[in-house]
Amino acid sequence: MSPQQEPGILKNLKNDLPASVIVFLVAVPLCLGIALASGAPLFSGIIAGIVGGIVVGILSGSQLGVSGPAAGLAVIVLTAIQELGAFETFLMAVVIGGVFQLLLGYAKAGIIGYYFPSSVIKGMLSGIGIIIILKQIPHAFGYDKDYEGSLTFTQPDGHNTLSELYYMFEAISPGAVVITVLSMIILVLWEQSFMKKIRVFQLIQGPLVVVALGIALNLIFQGSDTFGLRADQIVALPVAKDIAGFFSQFTFPDFTQISNPAVWVTGVTIAVVASLETLLCLEAADKLDPLKRVSPANRELKAQGVGNIVSGLIGGLPITQVIVRSSTNVQSGGRTKMSAIFHGVILFACAMAIPQILNLIPLASLAAILFLVGYKLAKPTLFKQMYNLGQSHFVPFAVTILGIVLTDLLTGIGIGMAVAIFYVLYNNYKKPFLFESDTHLSEGKIRLELAEDVTFINKASIQRTLTQIPDGSKVIIDASKSINIDHDVIEIIEEFETNAAYRDIELEIIERKQKGVSNQVKKVETAFAKNSFFADDKNKKN
Repeated sequence: MSPQQEPGILKNLKNDLPASVIVFLVAVPLCLGIALASGAPLFSGIIAGIVGGIVVGILSGSQLGVSGPAAGLAVIVLTAIQELGAFETFLMAVVIGGVFQLLLGYAKAGIIGYYFPSSVIKGMLSGIGIIIILKQIPHAFGYDKDYEGSLTFTQPDGHNTLSELYYMFEAISPGAVVITVLSMIILVLWEQSFMKKIRVFQLIQGPLVVVALGIALNLIFQGSDTFGLRADQIVALPVAKDIAGFFSQFTFPDFTQISNPAVWVTGVTIAVVASLETLLCLEAADKLDPLKRVSPANRELKAQGVGNIVSGLIGGLPITQVIVRSSTNVQSGGRTKMSAIFHGVILFACAMAIPQILNLIPLASLAAILFLVGYKLAKPTLFKQMYNLGQSHFVPFAVTILGIVLTDLLTGIGIGMAVAIFYVLYNNYKKPFLFESDTHLSEGKIRLELAEDVTFINKASIQRTLTQIPDGSKVIIDASKSINIDHDVIEIIEEFETNAAYRDIELEIIERKQKGVSNQVKKVETAFAKNSFFADDKNKKN
């Protein structure tokens, strides 16, 4: 099967259905926690989760990505609601943001995601894995001051990711600890090879057993002063009295604010940040895909745009593709986008029909599940693999991890990108030409073969080399294989040519055979379009 082909939906239901249930269980507290941190109605997070699963899931070309409310937007949402004065006004900004995302998709802005190097993307995955573990440790011990879904170093409660681990010891809950320990034993046991050979354990996922055990222990512990769980230690989904009450929680935007400039500024901000986070998570989800499929980035932006329009119209938070849910989907065995769609359907059905049962799930049970997800994202073998690739790969990888853990997702990636770009520039600076002493330095002749692409970045290194050439030498500057040479570099060579006469240097310049080339990518695409064989094959795939 080609990596670009979508596997059959029906034959993958055995993988997608169990995965969707696990993603749903993880998504519920994340949706609620992000809504809480955003200063928005709790149900707005659930709406965003439903729309992200069903609407974006249907329209998206990503097979494993899962969308929903994102922690990276929580601060933006909180500030915007306060500045705009009303949640309904903010919803108008979400709709406008969705329209801008749709336009970005049609403008083919998705190509931005391909400019992030693999070392930074892998650093992002490992960084998220580490921060998931660090953030879930307090929940595992029953200390729930920081909201579920938090990914930033500085927390709303005044603490940070590391100091939270200290304060946690002042409020350990025995009941939560017992649930966490038993849950971890089950999850580790379920990962063993001998367990996977038993038919019944292939059908029943370990995380489902963990959640069922958590609910049972929560009920058993009720009434106990020592082991009983508090209200903030379990899922807290809003409960409606009837169907009418459920649908009354949906809110509509204030369309009278469409001419408000502040609404448009907020909308554009949401579109830019949400699109960037989506493209990064899309690339990361593709890295995790066992089938190594490549998701269409522009289609994803369009899907996210429609999703945000719908979410804003019915009272939901802004949506992005999110790596915690996406990685949980991959680790749980999801194979097609039906797992994302099913998770949205289950979220909608359970929020409407059985919120009381969901409100029995301990956060400690979910913490244990996320521990496993975090570990799989940040396995020690990945660190060893990146280290073996060399400094130019390992340093951006490590810096990205530190940046994410000590700041937030987008800032950490930005720091990692800056370091990666530095190494690109430095390596480019070191390789303006090919020079091997055994072949390019013989019989008193110095031969410098210019690289295919020589830019202003190479200016300093070329200038330095030409200055160091001894007087009276014979020099050949071979530009025959160069495709592009910046004018800055041409000036340096021309100046050296003039100066060579005064230094008794015999200089020969071999000119480029080809002065320039057109856009080679466009030429390939045009050739494919004109060739009937490739055109027919493309139409079949579409």
